[in-house]
Amino acid sequence: MSVIISGSQLRTILFGTRVTKSTGTLAATTVPLFTIAGGECLITSLYGLVTTSITVANSYKLQMNPTTGDTQDLCAATDIGGTDTLAGSVLQFGLGTTTAPPKLISIGYGTSRLDVTVTTGQIESVSAGTDGVITWCLTYVPMADGASIVAA
Repeated sequence: MSVIISGSQLRTILFGTRVTKSTGTLAATTVPLFTIAGGECLITSLYGLVTTSITVANSYKLQMNPTTGDTQDLCAATDIGGTDTLAGSVLQFGLGTTTAPPKLISIGYGTSRLDVTVTTGQIESVSAGTDGVITWCLTYVPMADGASIVAA
């Protein structure tokens, strides 16, 4: 007898639970994407799927806004519309440095592996205003009993 596991089961074994959230049209605002509850979680991957082309110059970043403590950037504010980011593109993270967080970049030049521990609070997108829509995909492993991440 053989045992077959599905792609979603394999992904869960390797990267943890998957959660997605669409930004809607990228207006000039801070939008909660994910809510972390119940304790610390290890984000194993985070990437954006551009579902509607981004063609207007802008400033865009992701940040962690904990319930207690200081808000921290997950990536540096980046212009993702100055040179068009077309529907179907994948946004990943470039390399960070000891003094600056990574920037968002297109597929082929970055990584979706994040390996960052977050605590209770929210992951937010911060946009200076542009067009386009991004669906963010996150995988995580709870590091505390009862911890979880859900779409905000």
